[in-house]
Amino acid sequence: MAGSKNSTSIPKSLIDKIIYAIRAQPVTNPNGVSRIAITKYLQSELDFDKPKSVQLKNAFKKGVEKEKLIQTGHSFRVAGDPVPDQPEEARVKIEELKVGSGDSAQAGDTVVMKYEGKLDDGSVFDSANSFEFTLGAGEVIKGWDQGIPGMKVGGKRKLFVPSKLGYGKRGASPEIPPDADLHFTVKLKKIK
Repeated sequence: MAGSKNSTSIPKSLIDKIIYAIRAQPVTNPNGVSRIAITKYLQSELDFDKPKSVQLKNAFKKGVEKEKLIQTGHSFRVAGDPVPDQPEEARVKIEELKVGSGDSAQAGDTVVMKYEGKLDDGSVFDSANSFEFTLGAGEVIKGWDQGIPGMKVGGKRKLFVPSKLGYGKRGASPEIPPDADLHFTVKLKKIK
């Protein structure tokens, strides 16, 4: 073993090499590290030359059976290791400007809205006096499906819709750039 650096830290068994590979990678997903990433690490860093072998498949299986590994889909993490925090879910921020009267809008209702949408810089990208859609049916951006329920006819709200609940990384060219947060003033005119 002359010439090898810190040879005592290199694991011997295949399951220990898998655990070593998982721990050597930055874990940002609470499910762990993908089988592909683990295999690539084994090949490049630990000179494992049989990425599609039955031996490797069995090592993953035994690791799960012996409760050394936790499998979620095609990803693995080491049992007992800390799980990274999941990013906070994007939520719509609602500011109630005027409470309406009558029934509250709920999923499945067809609603008629008046609205104006603005970007962070205050520029208006869209507006309508009468826009009709079915609430909760995915006909509009997720931010609206989250921000409209509970409104009463005549009610008015400001909605801050984070990019993930709007048009996301793609945007809606040319009016809405990628990753744009959206600001809406909405009024519920009618529930059908």
